[in-house]
Amino acid sequence: MESSTDGENKRACIKLEKDTVGRWDELSPEILASIFVRIVPPEEMVRSVALICRNWMETVSGPYCWVEIDLEQWCRKCCIANRSHLIDPTVRKIVRRSRFTFRRLSTYRLGNVGFSFAASRGRCLKILQIPESEITDEVVEKHAGSLVNITFLDISYCLKITEKGLKAFGEQCKSLTHLRRNMPLWDLPTNFEASDVDDHEALIIAETMRGLQRLDLAFNRLSNKGLDAILTQCKGLTHLEIQGCWNVELKGGLEERCQKLVDFRSPWIDEHEGSLAESSDVDSGGDECDEESIYSESPSSSDLD
Repeated sequence: MESSTDGENKRACIKLEKDTVGRWDELSPEILASIFVRIVPPEEMVRSVALICRNWMETVSGPYCWVEIDLEQWCRKCCIANRSHLIDPTVRKIVRRSRFTFRRLSTYRLGNVGFSFAASRGRCLKILQIPESEITDEVVEKHAGSLVNITFLDISYCLKITEKGLKAFGEQCKSLTHLRRNMPLWDLPTNFEASDVDDHEALIIAETMRGLQRLDLAFNRLSNKGLDAILTQCKGLTHLEIQGCWNVELKGGLEERCQKLVDFRSPWIDEHEGSLAESSDVDSGGDECDEESIYSESPSSSDLD
């Protein structure tokens, strides 16, 4: 037979559990947001979480959930599903939700419209990852001055950004310590011609980004000249990746200088096989992009209209 003391303890435990559950809708937006961003993908945050209760909707509609905006995987799914037209409008909506306090923006195939909107409101931005985007030099030159606090920039495979756009980033983004500028794979040529060598970007990096500590230049067409300039001017450089940079021969003491770095990846991919595939892997798994996911907004989210 159960004692009265045991029965009281059970009732107390049940009451405590009910009270604890009942306080979820009373948590502050800051606490709720810190939970959501750790366990809920961005598309689910705006599609499902916002429908739970008014407090959760207001939290997801506010800035606390969007200090770090990571939409890259969702953008890739959109491209696979031939819905890349959703990317720029979605970036604009999410940036607006952040109340322009976002410190990270990670997307894929971003266009001029989305970049212009985010960059012009990116004074707090420190990490900008926009691989394979359609952004042009002219737009970069116009808005790079708003990105003075960026420390990490990934413009890999952005073929419409040339040395002009790269120079604009270098001249305006003086806090930059990590640049990722990997380019599409090109086959190892049987013989090298002058037309295969292009040191323009390497020389711009050396001249305008002297504070770099990490530099990724896979499959760039620089030569020993460009590499020497980078090693000479970027005195704080500790990590350098030049996989697939077939024009680099590492002569004249260059190899010894590179080996002194904390991490150096030479042009020859077989020395670190698999790392390139890992860094450029496109996540094609998972469900196709749901057109109603991020792009659709809760009818009560008036701040995004």
